[in-house]
Amino acid sequence: MAAILELTNVSKSFPYAKGTLPVFEDVSFSVEEGQFVSLVGPSGCGKTTLLRVIHGLAEPTSGVIEYRGSEMRGVNTDFSMVFQSFALLPWLTVAENVELGMEARGIASKARRDKAHFYLDKVGLDGFEEAYPRELSGGMKQRVGMARALAVEPAILLMDEPFSSLDALTAASLREEVIDLWKDREIPVNTIIMVTHIIEEAVEMTDRILIFNGRPGRLVEDRAVALPRPRNRRQGDFAAFVDLVFEKIA
Repeated sequence: MAAILELTNVSKSFPYAKGTLPVFEDVSFSVEEGQFVSLVGPSGCGKTTLLRVIHGLAEPTSGVIEYRGSEMRGVNTDFSMVFQSFALLPWLTVAENVELGMEARGIASKARRDKAHFYLDKVGLDGFEEAYPRELSGGMKQRVGMARALAVEPAILLMDEPFSSLDALTAASLREEVIDLWKDREIPVNTIIMVTHIIEEAVEMTDRILIFNGRPGRLVEDRAVALPRPRNRRQGDFAAFVDLVFEKIA
């Protein structure tokens, strides 16, 4: 199958007082449609910056990013992002927050409302359309963020540590829900790239793990997660796979 996304020798650095500060260097990988891929590595290795570069929110210093065979320039509106910090506008209702991305794409009002209701139902927030963010728990806020990202029906859904601001029980529930959404035939979004610093999370959820280490970050291994679903963290093969990933990062 042809790659939907391909990175070739992509690097990113920022200017600072003594010259330039490299964030990650010579990153090359491809993603096929339908895959669920995670980026893991130590803090400071550039995972979040790389996700922003993939989206087009930041420009690479060097290298090439291709989407469906064409070189990317600027923000890719075929992608959407779920942020770590929820990023909801407090003066808008839940439904209005979900409609934001669709409104920016020029989708008509009724179609926006219908799609917002559909995706809010999919993330378990049916009946909360007129609530405001201040009235929601952290888990509910992140569900709104997921509904907003899904509602524009992106070719690739990008997720930046989407569970790190949540308590353990809520995070565990949302991880299962994201897997269900990825497999849901009623939702056209079937390709996901997720940044996480929790190795167990990556092994539980994703098809492939891109392992980074160092500062600047370098891709040291692209490892398929050949474990049957649903995955049980208590099983020996799960723990052994987690240990393999840890060894590559160390």
